[in-house]
Amino acid sequence: MASRTPHAFRAAFVAAPLAMAVVSRKGLVVIANDTMGALLGGGAERLVGRVAADLVDLASDARTGHAYREMLRGRQARLCCTRRIRHPDGRTLWVQVTVSPLPREAAVQGEPTGAGAGSALTDSGEPAHHQSDFGHSAHRLPDPDRPARGPVDAGGHVSKPANFRSSAALQAEPIVLLSIADITSRHELQARLRHLQVHDPVTRLPNRTFFFERLSAALEAEAYEESGTGRIGLCYLDLDGFKAINDTLGHRVGDRLLAAVARRLTKCAEEAGCARTSEPLVARLGGDEFALLVEDSTGTDQLAELAESVLKALQAPFDIAGRRLSVSASIGVVERRAAGTTATALMQAADTTLYWAKADGRSRWTLFDPERNAHRMTRQALSSTLRPAVDRGEFELEYQPLVDMEGGEVRGVEALVRWNHPQFGTLQPNRFISLAEEDGSIVQLGRWVLATACRQARRWQLDHPDRAPLFISVNVAVRQVWDSDLVADVAEILAETGLPPHLLQLELTESAVMGSAGRPLQALQALSDMGVRIAIDDFGTGYSNLAYLSRLPVSVLKLDGAFVRGFQYENGEYENGEGAEVDPTPADEVIVEALVQLAHRLGITVTAECVETTSQASRLRRIGCDTGQGWLYSRPVSADRIAELLTTVTCPTCPQA
Repeated sequence: MASRTPHAFRAAFVAAPLAMAVVSRKGLVVIANDTMGALLGGGAERLVGRVAADLVDLASDARTGHAYREMLRGRQARLCCTRRIRHPDGRTLWVQVTVSPLPREAAVQGEPTGAGAGSALTDSGEPAHHQSDFGHSAHRLPDPDRPARGPVDAGGHVSKPANFRSSAALQAEPIVLLSIADITSRHELQARLRHLQVHDPVTRLPNRTFFFERLSAALEAEAYEESGTGRIGLCYLDLDGFKAINDTLGHRVGDRLLAAVARRLTKCAEEAGCARTSEPLVARLGGDEFALLVEDSTGTDQLAELAESVLKALQAPFDIAGRRLSVSASIGVVERRAAGTTATALMQAADTTLYWAKADGRSRWTLFDPERNAHRMTRQALSSTLRPAVDRGEFELEYQPLVDMEGGEVRGVEALVRWNHPQFGTLQPNRFISLAEEDGSIVQLGRWVLATACRQARRWQLDHPDRAPLFISVNVAVRQVWDSDLVADVAEILAETGLPPHLLQLELTESAVMGSAGRPLQALQALSDMGVRIAIDDFGTGYSNLAYLSRLPVSVLKLDGAFVRGFQYENGEYENGEGAEVDPTPADEVIVEALVQLAHRLGITVTAECVETTSQASRLRRIGCDTGQGWLYSRPVSADRIAELLTTVTCPTCPQA
């Protein structure tokens, strides 16, 4: 039975529908079956003696070539790879190549090699192409069970060809089996499925998956270290007004509009790539967002030029479904060195810059600004730590005196919050109050400020019983009125601290107070009825609805410092608090005088902010302002410094901290 094993292998070799060839350790084809000849063209006979690696392009890349050589040396058990080859008729074929050791019992014994293999004799002495177990088209394989026969020379000896290799020699030098499977149809199907997977069905542009694959590849070190500029650019755009079109005219019209936009973007990319080695990649990232990726960019000028061309291309209206539609785009532009950049970082920068473009007015492109981004990152860091900062006790209050303009006596103080941030140091209110209003933490922070300020005012009152008590002025955000029970909070804090209501003044901005109705107006009225004074801060910079003043429970107007800075001084010169000359604005004095007279007729007192010079103070006193606040009297100082000021009878120019 064992003696028939080689015959079984030979029969299987010939009849196999899989293309196969036996390859020597030198890499030459020893024998091939008909399927191999049909697949590669030219017949099996023409393949014998050829370099097997050349037939299926095994040496096209270093890794596969090395693995194949290791196979021939017997150091690797198996090699499998996919190759693209060209058929003699011009077709491109995709094949799966497998190289594996041939079992010893199946080895081709006594097989001649080289160009003369076609006329070689077997060990039995018969021509290889006669009475072969492989059939008429295969080369004869030797039969070890038959006696060797061959042509007889003049001396009666059997002769053998020069390239004949004995069975023993081939046994000593094992051979390998090369098999090839035609996977062209499967590969084409996979390619079609892959195309569908990475392309958008609406615009037929590469989709988000394809874009990020390309971007990640472009950021690989080997992609830019050997050639190119080593830079990368991105135009990230969002259509302005598309949502309204999509919602009103339907998704079908919206999809057609997206496809039309995609065609214009593609044309822009083609024109941009005419003068360069490659054109930008245009992709739809989702919704109405598109991206143009520029590999090996030459600088910001190239990206700016591309962004301008996109804006210009989208200016012309689109004729969709019998309608003329217009859209614009906001574009975030990022250009930087590829080294050290990640896909995530690049997209975050592009997204941030796109947001800036929309915030700046839309229908424009904006270039990424590291400083502006650093400010944004700082805001984000502050926002994320605002709420815990109150519990950690990172806030403190400073106080700025409110001075009587006639006698120079300190009548009250305004509480100003500071944030002692562990990373960014002491922060002024303009750095974090707007953030607190956005995320709602202003309610928690505002209650802490109110309680701390009232407690301090009560302490001053108890520590200085021989002088008139100071009132404390606290800023209140409009969100505190909406999101909390401000009236209840104030009543609870006053009861807890023992501070009389008339010594508490709450400041709201003009825009928050003017036009108040419903709950805010009810809250202000309830606080006023409680005895708390209501002040309008920065008056003159907002709505300035004077007629509305008579219907609001307002006790104090705080004039914005912009009115004070342009006042004419005693010597006729104009300057700000730092001694620098400013443009004269005599109308400011007229406006301030009129506001003071109006306020007094309504029973409202007036405080002038940003008083910085004695000349300003004198003029404001003549006009009739009741109290003044500014660096002339004192900068914001600690509670202990205010206690020292309380020992001073008058404070025309209190010492600065």
